[in-house]
Amino acid sequence: MTIKPIKNDDQYYKALKRLDEIFDAPANSPEGDEAEILSILIENFENEYYQIDSPDPIEAIRIRMEEMDLKQKDLVPFIGSKSKTSEVLNRKQKLTLDMIRKLTEKLNISANVLISNYALK
Repeated sequence: MTIKPIKNDDQYYKALKRLDEIFDAPANSPEGDEAEILSILIENFENEYYQIDSPDPIEAIRIRMEEMDLKQKDLVPFIGSKSKTSEVLNRKQKLTLDMIRKLTEKLNISANVLISNYALK
């Protein structure tokens, strides 16, 4: 096993290819250890060069709704009335602190994501 730090895109793609080849290696085997180390190196490179920003609060809510198979009406207990829920999801009204607290608890969305600034329409 010869592993080196990933310093450029070419090395990154080679590391991804190698990880794909050994991904199902048994744990605690030489290839399993290599896969674990490559995963860490790849993750570090991606965090530095391919960082993905968090979605804005409304997009985060919509993503979680899809993941949990929720409809707009299912958010009424956390946001307020049907009309208020519609206004928030259509970016016509901002989330309030109370809404953020409830959504954080019930939908398991980080408060840091929900308090982020976003534009109204």
